[in-house]
Amino acid sequence: MDYYLGVFKKYAEFDGRSRRAEFWYFFLFNLIASAILGFIGSMMGDRNNILSSLYSLVVLIPSFAVFFRRMHDLGKSGWWWLMGLIPVIGTIWLIVLLATDGNSGENKYGPDPKGVTTI
Repeated sequence: MDYYLGVFKKYAEFDGRSRRAEFWYFFLFNLIASAILGFIGSMMGDRNNILSSLYSLVVLIPSFAVFFRRMHDLGKSGWWWLMGLIPVIGTIWLIVLLATDGNSGENKYGPDPKGVTTI
């Protein structure tokens, strides 16, 4: 839960680096929250799923920010999100990148979020 709340504390911070755990826990909690809100909306007879849509709008900027910081941890620009626009292959490539361990030590985007430095 700390990772999820930590992303909101850095709401629109696109600079710096994020660990895999921060990104994936945020992703997991968003998935769970969206499913719960979608279920609640359908139980209330809300065909447009307004609750789920509002939640998606609230987490849109933090989602992009944590994605950009995750790419920075790999030494890549945040604009790699555009790879997701390539059907199937782009999405698979992004998932592989997001699951890859970040660069050890400091890179051009900042210090290692794990706090481990190499000699």
